[in-house]
This record gives sequence, C-alpha cells and structure tokens, in this order.
Amino acid sequence: MHIHILGICGTFMGGLAALAREAGHTVTGCDANVYPPMSDQLRALGIELLEGYGAEQLAVKPDLFVIGNVVTRSNALMEAILDAGVPYASGPQWLAEHVLQGRHVLAVAGTHGKTTTTSMLAWILEHAGLKPGFLVGGVPQNFGVSARLGEGRCFVIEADEYDTAFFDKRSKFVHYRPRTTILNNLEFDHADIFADLGAIETQFHHLLRTVPAAGRLVVNARDDALQRVLERGCWSEVLRFGAKKEEPGALRARGEPHAFDVLRGSLKIGRVDWALLGEHNQMNALAAIGAAEHVGVAPDAAAAALAHFENVRRRLELRGEAGGVKVYDDFAHHPTAMRTTVNGLRRKVGLQRILAIFEPRSNTMKLGTMKAQLPWALEEADLSFCHSGGLTWDAREALAPMGEQAQVCDGIDKLVTAVVKAARPGDHLLCMSNGGFGGVHGKLLEALNARAQ
Repeated sequence: MHIHILGICGTFMGGLAALAREAGHTVTGCDANVYPPMSDQLRALGIELLEGYGAEQLAVKPDLFVIGNVVTRSNALMEAILDAGVPYASGPQWLAEHVLQGRHVLAVAGTHGKTTTTSMLAWILEHAGLKPGFLVGGVPQNFGVSARLGEGRCFVIEADEYDTAFFDKRSKFVHYRPRTTILNNLEFDHADIFADLGAIETQFHHLLRTVPAAGRLVVNARDDALQRVLERGCWSEVLRFGAKKEEPGALRARGEPHAFDVLRGSLKIGRVDWALLGEHNQMNALAAIGAAEHVGVAPDAAAAALAHFENVRRRLELRGEAGGVKVYDDFAHHPTAMRTTVNGLRRKVGLQRILAIFEPRSNTMKLGTMKAQLPWALEEADLSFCHSGGLTWDAREALAPMGEQAQVCDGIDKLVTAVVKAARPGDHLLCMSNGGFGGVHGKLLEALNARAQ
C-alpha cells in the first residue's frame, strides 16, 4: 500500500510513518514546515517529504491519504482530496486497522505522564524479552526511536485524548481497542477542543467501553475525576495504584521516589532503585508495573527492569553547564506538570536556586484558561521568567502575585539577557515548553559561557 500522510512531521504522525515504512508500505508525506529532527528521521527511512499542502499533491496518487489532526477544512490539499472523492482516513484509524489489529494493545492515557509511562512500560516488556512494538510521543533513550513494530504480540501506545481529525472529533485513543489500559490522572486540558473537565471524562469513559471483560484497567487511586469515569460504568478488572493508605490488592510505594519498595497491600513485591526524581515518576512506575503484570511480567522483574530505565528526552534533561550554571530542558506545559517538574528538581538540588524559564505555548495556555494557576505552579522556584511573545492575555498581570520573583519578556533574546543577568554560579535554569522555545537552551549556555570567559 502507498500512503501519503498529511501532517507527517508531528510526533504521532511521524511515528505512524515509521511503523508503516517498517511494515513494508510505501510512505510519502507533507507538512507545513518540514524541519529537523523529524524530517531527518523520516528521510533516513526513505520517506519522501513535500513542503506545504498544495493541491498538486493529488498527482502523488497514493492508495490512501492519511490525515493528521492539524489538517482543517480549507486546507488546499484536503479540499482537493474531498473534491476528487479519493480514499482518506485518520491516522488513528489507519494505525488501528493496519498495525494494532490482532495485537495485545497496552494503552497509556492521562493528562500527565503519558510519554514517560509508555516508555517505562515498553522498556519493562523489552527487558522481559517480550520484544514489544510501541508508539511513544517522544524518544525513549533506552530505544533511541519513538516507534517500532516489534516482534512480539504486545504493542504499547501513548493514548492521547486529543481529537482524531477534523472529520472525527472522538479522542484518538478510542480507536486503539486496548486490552490493558493505564489511566494515570485526569484534569482539565486542551481548552481549544474541550468545554470542561466533564467533556474529557466522557471521552475517557468511551475508552473504558472498548476494554474487554478480560482486560485490565490500571487506575490512579488518588484521582477523583477517574473515579467518576469508573462510576459511569466499568466492565473490566480494575487494579488501583498509588493509594496513600493500605488498600487490599492495590499497588503502592514505600520510600523516596528514587528508591522505594512496591507493595501490594502490606506485602512487598518489588523494589525500584533508579535515577529518576519526583513522586510523579514513582506513580508512573507503579502504573507501568501494574500494566506489565497483566501480560505476565512479575512485579519484582518489572521493578528490577526500571533500574535500567533511561527516561525520555526532554524530561528534566540536562542540556549543559556553563560558568557553574546548569541548564535543563523539560516538556512541561500545563501548570500541574510545571509544578511537578519544579518540585522534582527541588528535591534534587535542595536549597540551591532554581530559575524557572517558561513559555505558555500549548493551545490551552495560549487561551489563558489556566493563567491564574501559574503562581501556584512556580512557587518552589526562586525566580521565574516568562516568554510572552504571541500571547493575547497579560502575563505580567497573571504573574503579579509573585512580585519581584517573576519577570516577563516578549522576546527570546530579551529573556536570555534577563536570565543571564540574574543567574549565579550554582544555579539551576529550568526551561519548560512543549516546543523548541526558540533554541533558548543553547542561547543561555552560549551567553553564560561568554560571561564566564
């Protein structure tokens, strides 16, 4: 089959392209911006990439056009596809029919931690010799790629609640038909497509309806929204994790996030010693262990595998050090994720100063829906610097409760200047964005190095 993918440079669609190519399909694609690193990865696989969405791409004549959710009506190529009456499908639909069919799908859903937990689960299965396939919204460092078909029956997928396509407004994860499903957490996000938390809970309940009775739901015991989802109807086994107190059958942790026992009730069933930080990663580990158990990996073996887990790129990733100042990169783009990331670094560095540098770049943050939560998200940082370029709301007003602890800059160069002026040897600069952030990491290191010399 020859497929032509619209929006091929997105993380999900790029991963789908790699899987299709590995499966022997002819793959071409286009995007508004064809740029590294995804463009390099795809071309290395022999995938021809076209810039833009011109109607002339009908001449490619694939068997099927696969449509990414960045594509809207009025897109010139999409309009030409509709006018010509040629076959098209969404990315999740194609994946379900051509990759996931007949596999034991393990899906990882939730507002936060999907990429990390998916990577943990894939690594546990790999370490156990199950040779899983996977599709992750990042690059797990244990594998070095974001997607592969795998040789075993299991396929691990990051199950996103974002909508499928302009013609299919269901969440992507409804297409995956998982037998094992992690529900990590649930709070309001994606304000551009969901009216409120209740609308997201409905999509999560649609996911539950696709899990068979012989399946397993691995559910965060602390999350009220997930409990409401379960109360709407549940037809599968439920394994809860992360309960604060002993709970029969549930998984919980005893100890610090970097070194803890895994308990079922009061019985120790595993031990995790690793380099990761933060209680959120402890919770992610419990979820992955509970899901792996459903496909036959014993909890003690799963816990032991995590000692060799190397995390995902852009998760508190140290990008470099200059003039005694360390610069980190993190994907956090929701206030809760930002708070969790800052807390994780705080646990590591103790009383040393943290300078939080962030841009409200996600669709939800651009709308200003969660601007009032920013002071709460940043309260453990010593200083905070916001890049306000492109915002339609007043970042200075939103950060006013922080007083002199917060600065706002409308350009990357101004931001770098302000941060470098404030930074001292021994400081930790934490950059948070779900985009490239204008190369701020490299610019900070360059400026700090120049200052030191």
